[in-house]
Amino acid sequence: MIGCTAAIAAMGGTKLSYAAFGSQEQEPDQDILLVVFLRGGCDGLSVVPIIDGPDRQHLENNRTFTAVPTEGENRAIPLYNQFGLHPAMRPLVEHFQDSELAIVHAAGLNQDTRSHFDAMRYMELGTGEIQSASTGWLTRHLDAMNSAAMEAGEVDPSVMEALSVGALQPTSLFGSEKFIGMNSARGFRFNNQGGTVDWQRQTLRQLYTGNSWMHDSGRQTLDAIDILEYGVPNQYVPSAGATYPNGGFGENLKTVAQIIKMQLGLRVASVDLGGWDTHESQGDGGGGYFAGRVGELAQGLSAFFTDVSGTGGNQNINRVTVVVMSEFGRSLKENGSRGTDHGHGNVMLALGKRVNGGHVYGEWPGLGIEQLYDRRDLAITTDYRQVLGEILTQRMGNPDLESVFPGFSLGESMGIVA
Repeated sequence: MIGCTAAIAAMGGTKLSYAAFGSQEQEPDQDILLVVFLRGGCDGLSVVPIIDGPDRQHLENNRTFTAVPTEGENRAIPLYNQFGLHPAMRPLVEHFQDSELAIVHAAGLNQDTRSHFDAMRYMELGTGEIQSASTGWLTRHLDAMNSAAMEAGEVDPSVMEALSVGALQPTSLFGSEKFIGMNSARGFRFNNQGGTVDWQRQTLRQLYTGNSWMHDSGRQTLDAIDILEYGVPNQYVPSAGATYPNGGFGENLKTVAQIIKMQLGLRVASVDLGGWDTHESQGDGGGGYFAGRVGELAQGLSAFFTDVSGTGGNQNINRVTVVVMSEFGRSLKENGSRGTDHGHGNVMLALGKRVNGGHVYGEWPGLGIEQLYDRRDLAITTDYRQVLGEILTQRMGNPDLESVFPGFSLGESMGIVA
């Protein structure tokens, strides 16, 4: 506590007991879900391409330039049965082989839209085609968990339960009273102009003394600012030699890892990676622009896994599950600009120590003309909510999936997570 102001000392005792430079023994042993959203419609047929069988010929017939090759320098990495992995995804191969990475193919939002905005909203609300919902699926997940805790007489001491790192609040966290957004842990602080920080801190705490949700949210934010100001080092050094990619995505993942290590009671986090709307110049022969995006994704996820694994005797990484999703896939047939257009079915990824990896899950629908959705796109055989639902119930301990995804029922378990 040496060096902390009176404001941080005035925080609630249950929060301060473990949160301000936390204690591994005192922190609640909660599981953590990190959602990585690939905005723009990622081409799943290039991330996890078909490399064998009759559907390989269908892929090559429809993609003269954009099909990931099976020979040469940029050839696909053989993975599982007829599936391969984009060569730029090589940082994740070891995780797949170690059963830490699971792939679900032909998955996604099974609604008839090719609008980025509608598809993202449908998917992040989690309420089907009903867009009038006032909360996102992650918010309802947290509400269900907190309601169950209250019924059990448990008190949640978390300072930062829900986190989004980046410029905007995702729709999945709409309506959350506990959501905190930031660009970086180091930058989440008061702007010290003219030595007014302590005055700002005291004045704002006097403003947020009521009992409404707004006052609670204000106090929670002020608590988080106090802790991060005094607990975040000037230079964060990732653990175990983890090397994040340059750019915003790597920095955002680094921030999530840093918050996890600070033991603030984090339960859900959200990070975006955009730039997947590849209508033109997608990349010939497994290289080019798309390879750069995929490489950034793979390097970032692998670095995050290594970084979090390098602390807490592996306890931290054992609690973390990462899910990667996008609003839709791309068309099977490439267009005249050597790109692909808005499609339907896609891939989802799950990464973690408690993931049953090393497999490509889902029923493969085929790429023959009669097997395609609208005779042009990969069909969907796994609703994205099936994947998320299994993670929420089996890993996060959610007792009320119906409130998270109204009207949706989990089918037979795919066994993606333990």
